[in-house]
Amino acid sequence: MALQRAQRIFGGQRHLAMVQAGERGQAWPVPFDIAPVLAWRGRPVVVLASGDPFWYGVGSTLVQSLSPQEWTVFPAPSTFSWAAARLGWRLEAVECVGLHAQPLTVLRPLLRRGARLIVLLRDAAALHAAAQWLTQLGYGGSLAWALQCLGGPRERVVPFVLHQAAELPPLQSPVALALALDEGPRGLPVTPGLPDTEFVHDGQITKAPMRALTLSALAPRPGEVLWDLGAGSGSVAIEWCLAGGSAHAVERRSDRVAHIRANAERFGVVHRLTVHEGRYEALLASLPAPDAVFVGGGFDEGIFAALQASLPQGCRVVVNAVTLETVALLQRLHARRGGQLWQLSWSAAQPLGAGTAWQPSRPWVQWAWEVEG
Repeated sequence: MALQRAQRIFGGQRHLAMVQAGERGQAWPVPFDIAPVLAWRGRPVVVLASGDPFWYGVGSTLVQSLSPQEWTVFPAPSTFSWAAARLGWRLEAVECVGLHAQPLTVLRPLLRRGARLIVLLRDAAALHAAAQWLTQLGYGGSLAWALQCLGGPRERVVPFVLHQAAELPPLQSPVALALALDEGPRGLPVTPGLPDTEFVHDGQITKAPMRALTLSALAPRPGEVLWDLGAGSGSVAIEWCLAGGSAHAVERRSDRVAHIRANAERFGVVHRLTVHEGRYEALLASLPAPDAVFVGGGFDEGIFAALQASLPQGCRVVVNAVTLETVALLQRLHARRGGQLWQLSWSAAQPLGAGTAWQPSRPWVQWAWEVEG
C-alpha cells in the first residue's frame, strides 16, 4: 500500500529495480545525503533500505530530521539476523558491526581469540581488504564466511580461511563477513592500564599504573564525554574511548598531535576521539560540555579558574602532578575545595649489574574533584 501511494521512492539501484519503481524511483546520491528525501517532505515518500533500518541503517539518520508523526517503518530481518540463521550462531553472543562509512580499525577493540563477529561491508573489495588486514594482525588462520545477498534469490554463503580470501569466487553486493576468530592473538585487555609499549609516544605518556588509577578516578561510562587537556600521547583519552565514551584531546605540539592520531587509528577509536591542536586555555569554549576532565600537565590557578567557569555541575576533574609547584597548588585546592588527594609511587624491577634491583618512579600526586553547583 505504501509503495502504491508513494509519489517518490528512494533506495539503492537494486532496491528500485526489485519494486519496479520506474520514473518514481530516485537512487541515493554519492556521497550519501538525505537532503533529496527531505525535499519531498509533506508528500507520500517511500525509502527502501536493507532489513532493519535502525541497525546500521538509514532510519536513525532520517528520524533525526523528522517529527514522529511524519514516518512509519516496516522492518524486516536484518543482515545480522539472516547471517546468524544461516550459521547457527547465537546473535546475542556475536559482535555486529557496520563498516560502510567507518575504517576497518574500529574492529580492533573487538578482536580476540574466540570472538564471533558479523561485519557489514560496502562491497567485495572491502571484504578482501578486511581479510588482508585481519591476516596481518595474526588472525589469518581463522575461519570466515563471505555472505552475499542474504534472504534473496542471489544468496550465497561461502566459507573460507582468512589468509585464503584471494581464492574466493566473485561476490555481488550487498556483502557481509562473518568471523570465527579461533586462531590468533588474545586481543586487548578490557581493564585500564594498557602497556605503554602499545602506544606511540615520545616519553610524554601517563604510565600504565598511573593511567589505571587515573581512569578509575575519571570513572568512564558509555556515552560520556572526556576532555583530555595536554593530552601528550592521548593514552588516557584512548582508554576512555575503549570504555565506550567519546573524547576531545587537546595538545599544543604538532608532533604529539600526530602521535595521538596514530594511536587513535591503532586502537580503533578514530570515530570516538577528536583531536584539537593548540593551547587548551584558548579552546575550552569551543569544546562540547564534558562529563569528566583530565589534566596531565600545565595545570595552574588560571587553568583551574577557567575550568571552574566552564564546567557543568557534577563534572569530574582529575589532575595529575609531579612538579613541586603543581603539587603545592593541588594541596591548596584540596584544602579549599575538597575532593580526593593521593600521593602515589611505585617501583619496577630493573637490571642492576649482574642482578636486579627496584627502580622507583617519581612520586605522583593526583587530585580528583567534582564540580559543585
